[in-house]
Amino acid sequence: MLSGSCRAKCPIKPCLLSNPIVTSLKILASNTAADKGLEVVELKFNPHSKPITIQVQIQKKPKKDVSLDDCAQFSELISETIELSKLINEPYLLEISSPGLGDLLQTDKDFKTFKGFPIEVLFKNNENTKLTKSGLLHERSKEYLLINIKGRISKIPREDVITVQLTSPTG
Repeated sequence: MLSGSCRAKCPIKPCLLSNPIVTSLKILASNTAADKGLEVVELKFNPHSKPITIQVQIQKKPKKDVSLDDCAQFSELISETIELSKLINEPYLLEISSPGLGDLLQTDKDFKTFKGFPIEVLFKNNENTKLTKSGLLHERSKEYLLINIKGRISKIPREDVITVQLTSPTG
């Protein structure tokens, strides 16, 4: 984490500026990340916290693990970029991280690593209605996602799966 601060107080309430600021922050972060072979997975801007909080999740292209050094280097670069842009005119806290637990499962490695973990699956049925199922990740094959729901294996055709997300054991 790196704290940054700007010199002047903004006369307009931060919540009124959040959309243009978020859009500009995303562009700045994405361009800064791309220059270093990284991509921004998610950017959150919380203007209501004191100090303002900016959380940026990064990953290497193509979807490889990010090290602490990667986060530290990106933190320095994006902090300097934000300061030079003068987008934020009050103290802020900058948090740089990689995607972690609670994120979407996407790669074969993710599905193997988190076998047996609680998940929530968003999928569509034959009528194209979106549904969710929660259970324990059993397996993902080429054709199906298999989840254990209270001891019974449920098969969801892989082409119907929209997202698979880790959840807490209590849901």
